[in-house]
Amino acid sequence: MTDTDLVQNVPLTGIAEKVGARLSRRHAAERRFRAYGIASVAMAVVFLAVLLTSIIGKGYSAFYQHEVQITVALDPAVIDPDGKRDHHALEVGDYRTLVRNAMVSMFPEVADNRHERRELMDLVSEGAEELLRDKVLANPALIGSTQTLWVPVTADVDQLLKGHMSRDPARGGQFSERQLGWIDSLTTHGLLKSHFNTWLWTQGDSRQPELAGLLGAMVGSFYSLVVTLLLSFPLGVATAIYLEEFAPQNRWTDLIEVNINNLAAVPSIVFGLLGLEMFLNVFHLPRSAPLVGGLALTLVSLPTIIIASRVALKAVPPWIREAALGLGASRWQMVVHHVLPLAMPGVLTGTIIGMARAVGETAPLLMIGMVAFIVDIPATPLDPATALPVQVYLWAASPERAFVERTSAAIIVLLLFLGVMNAGAIYLRKKFERRW
Repeated sequence: MTDTDLVQNVPLTGIAEKVGARLSRRHAAERRFRAYGIASVAMAVVFLAVLLTSIIGKGYSAFYQHEVQITVALDPAVIDPDGKRDHHALEVGDYRTLVRNAMVSMFPEVADNRHERRELMDLVSEGAEELLRDKVLANPALIGSTQTLWVPVTADVDQLLKGHMSRDPARGGQFSERQLGWIDSLTTHGLLKSHFNTWLWTQGDSRQPELAGLLGAMVGSFYSLVVTLLLSFPLGVATAIYLEEFAPQNRWTDLIEVNINNLAAVPSIVFGLLGLEMFLNVFHLPRSAPLVGGLALTLVSLPTIIIASRVALKAVPPWIREAALGLGASRWQMVVHHVLPLAMPGVLTGTIIGMARAVGETAPLLMIGMVAFIVDIPATPLDPATALPVQVYLWAASPERAFVERTSAAIIVLLLFLGVMNAGAIYLRKKFERRW
């Protein structure tokens, strides 16, 4: 019997069936794995959509606010009885009386009833007095004239008109029938309208929801990020250059590399504890200052910048280095004039990603005291301030319904800022990326 006869006698049908069954099971497993992946991505998209819908749904209404139009007689006997136009006297003038007189002039029937006058004034925010005071201080010549201006209503009135509060006291409504009648009358006559909420962008924090703004937090975040960028970028890039281009390969450099990689995964609150001990307790830097916040955020962002910069440097082909050294360049010249410029897009991308992580950090800032209630806008990095993520934390802890929408609005602003930073990183990578 020849070999051909043996091969022809082998039962190939059974082997083919087994191979086909295995292939079918393998293909089925691949389809299941693909389906699991698609399902996971779909779930992530759904969760993200629900989150964004919830935030935007609660926060979009904070970008407009209801205001009432009042006509105020700037009586000099009330705000400047001495007639000297002294700045301090004008600053402490009784502007509340002027606002009350303006409101009573629209509803004369309450003039002789103290309780009703108080109810009427409960519709107008304290911001009306601040607007009037700022207007007089900016131009004292207005004293004695009559001015018409739009002033904010209280947060409860604003929430009522936005549909977030019931008119029925039994269902959480906080207004009497008389107050509801005044609100309806003002709305009917066009004296109570919604306007773009400029207070949100021009004011600092406030105990009054309708007067609370993001400007102080945004300025504090800006100063902190400037300090973080000025420190983390040169330190991170210099460290990456040394480790990648100059450091000898021994156990000490290996230990440094391992620790840098580990620091990138350390919880940010640990860096906050380090900042609290070193910057506040040892160096006695001012508490709640953006300078200290920037130093703490530098500790957070440094590992990310170092790792990204090393990856960018490593991506430069070795023949670039060899060509530069072959033409007589020193090792330093080779790095500065050839390697670093080619790696700079990746370095910048890593830096922006590190900064984007820093701008959203809350725990380190809480530890170094930037959680304090700050009304004034910081003028320098040494002034007390807060930051956007901390402002979100503070407003989220407030029980008023109006602070809920402001919390969501602050989250929207923070997400937009992070989106812009990440878009900038993508743009730099696409624009300057080199393919070898």
